[in-house]
Amino acid sequence: MARTVGVIGGGQLARMMIPAAVNLGIDIRVLAENEGMAAGLAAVQIGDYRDRDVVLAFADTVDVITFDHEHVPQEILRELVQRGVAVHPGPDALLYAQDKLLMRERLTELGLPVPDWARVENTDQLAAFLAEHGGRAVLKTARGGYDGKGVRMITHEHEADDWFAALAEDANDGALLVEELVDFRRELAQLVARRPSGETRAWPVVETVQRDGVCAEVISPAPQAPGRLIEVAAEIGMAVANGLGVTGVLAVELFETTDERVLINELAMRPHNSGHWSMEGSTTSQFEQHLRAVLDLPLGATESREPWSVMVNILGGPATGSLDDRYEAAFAAHPGVKMHNYGKDPRPGRKVGHVTASGHDLDEVAYQARATAALFQD
Repeated sequence: MARTVGVIGGGQLARMMIPAAVNLGIDIRVLAENEGMAAGLAAVQIGDYRDRDVVLAFADTVDVITFDHEHVPQEILRELVQRGVAVHPGPDALLYAQDKLLMRERLTELGLPVPDWARVENTDQLAAFLAEHGGRAVLKTARGGYDGKGVRMITHEHEADDWFAALAEDANDGALLVEELVDFRRELAQLVARRPSGETRAWPVVETVQRDGVCAEVISPAPQAPGRLIEVAAEIGMAVANGLGVTGVLAVELFETTDERVLINELAMRPHNSGHWSMEGSTTSQFEQHLRAVLDLPLGATESREPWSVMVNILGGPATGSLDDRYEAAFAAHPGVKMHNYGKDPRPGRKVGHVTASGHDLDEVAYQARATAALFQD
């Protein structure tokens, strides 16, 4: 059985796969973009994931390729597959995480619930969509956007003039995605895992709290979620994983609307911020599950260890010093909270770590997590 997993991308997601790999006796190797990245503990090669020769050379040293991000070019992914390299998730699935327009088209074909949307190539098309949707819409670049980047709330077609001008200069990217501005009550996320043989597992649906376009907090399970909502979210996650042929962990970001619908917002085909709570809060963490899945091993149980878990991101970090300078005060004040330091230098808005608290009382669990995270920020 294949035992050496290669991860392309040296960020915190790859970093958090390392302990899970050690526990499973798996050799994990990382292709990092630069020296000193979060997953430097397992980085065996430094290089550009867009460089064909770099990626092919890295693939020669491992049994399975997986990812810390979805940005490896399709032509490189397909050459890996042609050479017989096991790539999970594969290029046919990753395509829909790389291009939001293709993702919307495919999800619509599968009959899955999505916001009303359109492909727009000019201001006239955008103006027509705005006129049909009350003069407000969400505009997204088809590729490259994350954590609020590449997303605009617009009320006039000329608010996208710069994006259309950029598209006119790029022969490879000719359209934008426009969507209705969804009147949602809250944002949810459904995490599932699927192995190549088809076995799937779902974690409880969670509530996510966004600040400035970045995930700030996750509550598991989503509070005040009736049984039908839990079932629908899991059904949607499974349908996406099977319909797109995803292998590994998949995060489906959802809107719960004010009229009690559930709509798909975004997809991520890798471990995801909304699943960090599972490291302490679930029988099987998303990182262990991802490794099991890409190696086609039986998947682990996804039940929660405690009734509630709350994960809070540390965004930016302390204005002076480092996260470890705050350990003494934080650990003394909140000994039951678990800290994850990504080994990154503090910078405004940057995800430099997260904390997780679990227990029986949601108010107390949320207080412990939020208070601990606050001690690592100024």
